[in-house]
Amino acid sequence: MKKPSVQSKPASRKELTHERIVEVAARAIRRSGYDGTGVADIMKEAGLTHGGFYAHFPSREALLAEAADRAGAETVALSERIAASVPPEQALPSMVRAYLSKEHCDGIENGCPISALGSEMPRQAPLVRRAATRRIKEMIDVVARQLPDWGQPEAHEEALTMIATLVGTLMLARAVDDPKLSESFREAALKKLAPTDV
Repeated sequence: MKKPSVQSKPASRKELTHERIVEVAARAIRRSGYDGTGVADIMKEAGLTHGGFYAHFPSREALLAEAADRAGAETVALSERIAASVPPEQALPSMVRAYLSKEHCDGIENGCPISALGSEMPRQAPLVRRAATRRIKEMIDVVARQLPDWGQPEAHEEALTMIATLVGTLMLARAVDDPKLSESFREAALKKLAPTDV
């Protein structure tokens, strides 16, 4: 006897609206920071009224947590796609080059949320920090899996160092008002983490 196929149910209007709000919020927190992102602005950008917010989220912190989770998931997924698109020995350098690219540096609204929001994290609600932490751990794992000694404690430690260097470099490159210095931060980290003459 043939088993009936399991088909996913199409998303309801409420689910689609919820997704749209989270998508807008994930961009908004990276663009304006957690404190600079208001519920009214997010709802307006999503084409909805402020009054409908509580039909989707119990609190602003719940929305920020989902937005942080979404933004982090996008970064993890992009890194995984980059790694899968090249031969294994080129995966890590390709990920590093993409992360430290001028486009990523300039594209704060769609880029890594940790480099955009890292300095704000200690002051966020536990729910928001938990969501961000989970995605940071995933990113560390994605990097560790590209290392030759993956599975060994050294690989995890090296991945921690790489993530800290990548995030710190991007934060500094975005922080300064001197384009030459910004470029120098990125170039120095690229030379160290993804040298082209190897």
